[in-house]
Amino acid sequence: MSEGLGEPRLGLEPDEERREDAWETEPESEAAEAPASEPEEEPPAEEDELPRLREPEHAAGELRIPDGYGVIEGEPSGGRRSVGIVVGRFNGELTGELLTRALDELERAGVGREAVTIVPVPGAFELPLAAMALAKTRRYSCIVALGAVIRGETPHFDYVASEAASGLQLAGLETGVPVAFGVLTCDNEQQACERLDKAGEAVRTALEMADVFSQLRAAAGAAPA
Repeated sequence: MSEGLGEPRLGLEPDEERREDAWETEPESEAAEAPASEPEEEPPAEEDELPRLREPEHAAGELRIPDGYGVIEGEPSGGRRSVGIVVGRFNGELTGELLTRALDELERAGVGREAVTIVPVPGAFELPLAAMALAKTRRYSCIVALGAVIRGETPHFDYVASEAASGLQLAGLETGVPVAFGVLTCDNEQQACERLDKAGEAVRTALEMADVFSQLRAAAGAAPA
């Protein structure tokens, strides 16, 4: 019987050894896991670089034309020019600011108020038709189209933005009157507010192209028959 009583004590020793091993190894596992969690606090180098890569919107540098070639280049000057403006009423707070900035730019360029005609339309989708109608009167040196389209939860944005862009280009191609694209196509209102200066750019583009076309007509008239 003494041997039978001694057997349980012998059977407990391996369990006790396993428990002691477990207590001894747990601190080591925690110590091994600690260094692995430290790098997670610092973002990877690639993530640090992504915002910097997205900052530039355009490539640096200017167009250079080699010497010895004939060049016809327009200037954004508004002297003796009539300008038509088509502007959408939709997103009126944004388009109203676009219109204000466009008119300020026209004034700086020397275009008088009496030489400017403004045509409000319901939205960006109607801009091409209004631009075409103004251009066909042959009373305007150029047309400036202003509008704002903000992305929503449906594909409506894509259709309106695409049709506005292609329709305004078609108006210029069919009539020969420069039509400048001053329509904001943004994901949200904040992006649109950051791009309101596009109205001034559209005005300068329209006036420059009008000057180019004027020079071309003058050159064609002066050419020998």
